[in-house]
Amino acid sequence: MSVVNMSFQDKKTDSDPRHEEDQSSPATEDNKQVICLGNNEVKSRAVVKYSAAPPPSSYALLQEKTDLKLPPANWLRENAQLGTAGTTVLGSSRKSKPFSSFGMAYDFIDSVGDDVDVVSDSENIKKLLKIPYSKSHVSMAVHRVGSTLLLDELDIQELFMRSSQTGDWTWLKEFYQRLIDQKWQRKKKSKEHWNEKAILSKFLYYSINSDGTAVPVPSDTEQAGEEGCGTAAEGPSWPATFNSSNTESEESAIPKEEQVDTYALGHVSSVPKEQNLPTLFNEGENSQGLRNDFVRNILWTFEDIHMLVGSNMPIFGGGRYPAVSLRLRDNNKPINVLTGIDYWLDNLMCNVPELVMCFHVNGIVQKYEMIKTEDIPNLENSTFSTRVVRDIAQNILSFLKSNCTKEGHTYWLFKASGSDIVKLYDLTTLCEEAAEEKCQNPFTLPVAVLLYKVASNMMLKKSQNRKNYGTIRTLLLNCIKLLDEERHPQIIASAHYMLAELFQLDDASEDERNGESLRGGGSEDSYSDEEEDEEEEDESCSYSTSSEPQNDSKAVAIIKSVGELSVPEKYKSTHQIRPNCAFPVSQDKEEKCRLVLSYVLKGLKAVDSSIKKESDLPAADPSTPIPLKYEERSQNGGRDVEKEIALLLDRVGPCNEELKVPTRSGMLPGTWQHRMKLQLFLKASKAYYVLSDAATNLLKYGRALRYIKLALQCHDAYCSISGGLHPQVLLFHCQCLSLCGDVQLMLAQNASNRAAYLEEYNYQTKDDQEILHCLHRESSCQAFSMATDLASDPEYQLIVSSKCYEAAHDLLTSGVLKDLGQEQLAQVLKRLGNIRNEMGVFYMNQAAAMQAEKQGVRRSVSVAEQELWKKSFSCFEKGMQDFNAISDSVNTALLLCNIGRLMRICAQAHCVMTSDNSRGEFSPEETLYYNKAIDYYQRALKSLGCRESHSAVWDSVNWELSTTYFTLATLLQDYAPLSRKAQEQIEREVTETMMKSLRYCDLQTESARQPLYQYRAATIHHRLASMYHSCYRNQVGDESVRKQHKALAEQHYSKAVRLFISLSDAPCELLRTLLERVAFAEFTMAGQNSSAVKLKTLTGALEIMCETRHAFKLIHKELLEQQEKILTPEDSDKPEELHEASDSSSSSELNTEEVMKLTGVFEPSFSFLLLQLVKLSTASKRKLSGKEEEQVKIYKNVYSRLLRAEKSVPLIQRVSLFMELLDQLKPQTASDEARSSS
Repeated sequence: MSVVNMSFQDKKTDSDPRHEEDQSSPATEDNKQVICLGNNEVKSRAVVKYSAAPPPSSYALLQEKTDLKLPPANWLRENAQLGTAGTTVLGSSRKSKPFSSFGMAYDFIDSVGDDVDVVSDSENIKKLLKIPYSKSHVSMAVHRVGSTLLLDELDIQELFMRSSQTGDWTWLKEFYQRLIDQKWQRKKKSKEHWNEKAILSKFLYYSINSDGTAVPVPSDTEQAGEEGCGTAAEGPSWPATFNSSNTESEESAIPKEEQVDTYALGHVSSVPKEQNLPTLFNEGENSQGLRNDFVRNILWTFEDIHMLVGSNMPIFGGGRYPAVSLRLRDNNKPINVLTGIDYWLDNLMCNVPELVMCFHVNGIVQKYEMIKTEDIPNLENSTFSTRVVRDIAQNILSFLKSNCTKEGHTYWLFKASGSDIVKLYDLTTLCEEAAEEKCQNPFTLPVAVLLYKVASNMMLKKSQNRKNYGTIRTLLLNCIKLLDEERHPQIIASAHYMLAELFQLDDASEDERNGESLRGGGSEDSYSDEEEDEEEEDESCSYSTSSEPQNDSKAVAIIKSVGELSVPEKYKSTHQIRPNCAFPVSQDKEEKCRLVLSYVLKGLKAVDSSIKKESDLPAADPSTPIPLKYEERSQNGGRDVEKEIALLLDRVGPCNEELKVPTRSGMLPGTWQHRMKLQLFLKASKAYYVLSDAATNLLKYGRALRYIKLALQCHDAYCSISGGLHPQVLLFHCQCLSLCGDVQLMLAQNASNRAAYLEEYNYQTKDDQEILHCLHRESSCQAFSMATDLASDPEYQLIVSSKCYEAAHDLLTSGVLKDLGQEQLAQVLKRLGNIRNEMGVFYMNQAAAMQAEKQGVRRSVSVAEQELWKKSFSCFEKGMQDFNAISDSVNTALLLCNIGRLMRICAQAHCVMTSDNSRGEFSPEETLYYNKAIDYYQRALKSLGCRESHSAVWDSVNWELSTTYFTLATLLQDYAPLSRKAQEQIEREVTETMMKSLRYCDLQTESARQPLYQYRAATIHHRLASMYHSCYRNQVGDESVRKQHKALAEQHYSKAVRLFISLSDAPCELLRTLLERVAFAEFTMAGQNSSAVKLKTLTGALEIMCETRHAFKLIHKELLEQQEKILTPEDSDKPEELHEASDSSSSSELNTEEVMKLTGVFEPSFSFLLLQLVKLSTASKRKLSGKEEEQVKIYKNVYSRLLRAEKSVPLIQRVSLFMELLDQLKPQTASDEARSSS
C-alpha cells in the first residue's frame, strides 16, 4: 500500500462569498489522492471550492486519564476551528437540513445541470454507499436538474410529527401506513445516546483548548444542558410549508417583492448588469434550510462520478501531514465495517491523508492511535473492499439516473430498517393523485427556483451556444409547471421572458461552442455523525419489515436486494436524460414569432396579476377585439402625422432617468414589475416587427401594416413607462418606422387590392387582442395611430410613408444616435430618396392626367397643374439631396431623368392651340422646357459617368435624351414657328437637333432597344430626306444650293431605305420612303430636257419602284396572318369576338388604312413610270435592239395588266398582283434583286 501525491488544500475566507472561485488549480497532481489496495485501485480527487474554516491548527494531545465528562472552559463557545461541529454533535442541528443540496446548488449554479452528477450533504452520500452493509433505514428526496441529481434527507419521522400538528402531508402519512408500516410510531432516543454526544462535544473542545483545563459544572446544570440538547433534537427542523397560505408563503418562503431579480439577457434598459443573476432568498432564510451553511464545499470525483458535497468535519493540523481528522472511540466497542467506511469516505471527501483516533473508557482518555487513510479499509474487524464501494456508488447513481427522469418531480428513495429492498417513489405523482390535498410538497418552490436559476445561468454564459436551448427551454417549462402564478408571479414572468428570449428573431449566427472546465462548483462537508447513530437506529427504529409488500405498484422502481448493488455494472444508466428537450427550430418566421408572443403574453399576465392597484385600470373585456381603425384623411393629413411622430423626439433622453410617479396601472417605477414589463414590451415589439417584415416579403401588405401597428403600439407602451430611451431601443424604433414607411409605400403602389388588404388589416388573433389589452393598462397606444392607419388615398399613404422615414432620419441624426446608426442612416436616406421620387412621380402623373383630359381642347395652363409641377419638382430635388448624401450616383441619375420627363410634360402643357382646336406653331415655352429636359438628361449621363457603371440606367437615360431631341426636332419641323423665324433657320435647327438625336441612337449595342434605335434612325433619315426633298422642290435661284439639297435628299433616302429594310415590322414606312424617292426621281426628270437623260432617270426610278416588292411581301405576309386568325375554327362560333379581334390585330400589327393609301399612291406612280418608259423608248429615232424591244414589250404587258386590274378586289389580292407584276420586271432589275435579298 502506498499514498501517491496526497495533500490537503483548504481555501479560507473571512467573509462568506460563496461564489468565489477556487484560486488554486484543480488540475494539479497535489489535488489527487489515489488509494491502492492489493490489485484493486480506487481513484479519488477532491478540490475544496470554499471553506469558512481557518487554516488547520494542531490539536491538543490530551493527557491520559483526562475525564471527558467534565466540560472544558471553552465548551459550547463559538469557535471557527470547529465551525458548527460543536453544536452538531450535541444535536441542535444534527439533522441534515431538507434543502441543504439546494443551498449548495444556488451557490455553485455553474456546476448544476451538466458538470456534476450529484449534489448532496456528505452524510447522505455515506448513507447511500453503506446501504448493502447497514440494516438502518434510508429515506431521501431526489430531484433531477439536467443530468444532476440533488439528494436530501427526508426525515419521515419528523415529517409525520409535523403532519400531526399542521395537517400537512397527511396523504403521504396514510400512504406510508397503508403500504409500508401499519403500526408506525416514533421512539425517543435514549439518555445514553445524548451522554455520548456530550462527551464527543467536550472532547473536541478539549482538543482545541491549549491548557486543557476542565471547568467544574454542577451536575444539575450539565443535566439541564443535556436535556436541553435532547429538546433541541426533538424540535422541528423541517422548514415551514411553502404553500400553507398566501400570506404565509409570501412572508416566510420569499421576502417581499420576491427577491427574484428579473432575468435580463441583453438588457437595454437602465438595469445594471450586476443585477441580472437572480437571488431568490435573503440571508434571513437560514431557518428555511435554503442557505449553504456547510463549513466546506468540495468538488469530489470518485472514480468517474462527480459530486458536489458539503461537509462540516473539523480538520486539524499535526503529524506528518498538514491535515488530520480527529475521532473519539469507546475502547469497549470494536470498530465495525460501517465505522470504517464512514471514516474512510470522510477523509477521501475532505482530502485528509491521516486519521487520529482517541480511545476512552467511560469518558476517561486511554490512548491515541494514528491511521493512514489508505489503511482504513484493512483495519481489524472493519475490512471492506474499496472496489465494492466503488461499484455500489456507480450502481446507485445509474439506478437513480435511469428512474428519476422527470425534472421538477420529487422522488423518494426509501429502504425500511432491516429490509433488503430499496424502493423509489414519485411523490409529485402521488401528491397529484390525492385530489383533495393538492400542492403540499414543500420541495416544489426550491426545485422550481433551482430550475429557473440553472436556466438563467446557462443563458448568461458568454460561450453559450444554441445547442443548449432545448435544455434551457425544458428547465423553464418545468419551472413554470411547478409554480402557482398567484404566489410566484415574478419567477413565472421571468421564466416566460427567458423562453421568449430563446428565439433569436434576428437570426443571429450561432456562437461557437467553447468547452468550459468546471466552474465554481463548490461543496461543504457536513461533519460526520458517528456510526453509533446508525447502530442505534438499527436497534430502536420501529420501521416494520414483516408487512412490507414485495410488489408495490406505486413504486417507480425497486432494487429487490441490496446485494445487487455490489455487483459491478449491475445497473447501467441507459435512459436518455431529456428525450424531448430538443429546441423546436422552425423555419417559419411567423410560427417562431407566435411562440414568442405567447410567452410574452403569459409573462405580462403574470406581472399584471401581481400589481395590486387596479382601480385606475381601463375596464376591458379580453374577449372583445380592439378595433384597428382606418380613417379617410383630409388634405392636412400629412401635417397631422408630422406632429404626431415629432412627439417621439421629446421622449429621447438620458437612459438612466427614472419615472417618479406610478404608471397608469399603478405600477411603481424601479420595481421588478416595471423592469419586466419594459423587457416584455420590447420583445413583443420585436416579434411584431419580424412578423411585419415577413408579411411584406409575402406581399401581404394589409397584414404587414397590422403587425407594424402592433409593434409601434408596444413601443408606445414601452415609452409610457420608461423614463428615457436607451440608444439601442431608439435604433430598433427607427427600424420600425422605416418598415412602416415601406408598408405604406407598397399599399400606395397597390391600391387596386385595397379590399383584400383591408380584410387582412382587420383580422386579429386572440393573443393579439390580449396583448393589446395588456398594453392598454399602461398606455392609450395612440401615438402612432395615424401613421399606421389603412387609408384609401394613395397620396396620404405616400405622405405617411415619407413622414415615417423623416422621423427615423431625425432620430438617427439626433445627438443620441449620431455615432451609432451610421449604417442604418444610409438605408433610411436611400428610402427617403426613393419615397420622394415616388411622390414626385405621383404628382407628375397627376399633372399628365390633368393634361390628357384637355387634349385637343384650347386651354391655358391651370394653377392646379402648376402646383402639381412645383410639388413634383420639389420632391425630386429633395430625393436627389438624399441620394447625393450617400453618393448614390445611379439613383441620382434616375431622379434627374424623372425631372427631365417632368420638363417634357411642362412643355406639352404649353402647346398652343388655334381657334379651330388645331395645333398651332411651336412656342418658345415649349422650346424652353424641352431644352431644360435635355439639360437634366445630360446631367444624368454625367452622374453615371460611363455605361459600365449601370448599363440599364445608362441605356434608359440615353434613350430618353434621344427621344427628347427627336420630339423637339419633329415639332419644330411639323409646326415650324415661321412667324418668328426664317425657313432656313428652322431647317438648320431641325437638322442639328435631328443629328443630335441620331448621335444618341445606339445602333451597335445588341439590346432590347436596338430595333427601336434602328427605327428611330430610319425615321430621322426619312424626315431629313423629306425636308431636303421639299427644299429642292421649292428652292428657286442658287443652283449650287439645289444640288446640295438634292444630294442630301438622295443620301438620307438611301440610309432610310437601308435601315427600314433591316426591320421586319415597318413595311409601310419602307413603302412610303420608296414612293417618295420615286416621286423625287420623277420631279428630277420633269426638269430634264434630253430624252436619253430622261430615260435614264425613269429607268432608275423603276428600279426604286421594284424595291417596293420587299415591302409588299411583308404586307402580304401580315395580311395572310390576319386572315388566318379571323378564320380559325375555335373562334368561328364567336362572331362578336371575331370582329373585335380583327380590329385589334389590324391596329396593333398592320395599319390597313395606311396600306390602302399607299397602294393608292403606288398604282398611278407605277403606271406613270411604265407609260413614260414605253413612250420614250418608242419615240426614239434610234432603232431599238432586240433586247430593248423585249423590255418595251414587258413594260407594255405590265402596264396593260395594271390598267385592267379590278379596283374592288380585296387588298390582299391587289398586293399579290403588285408582287407578281414587280416579279416580271425582276430580270431587268438585278440591282433590285440584290437589294431585296440583302
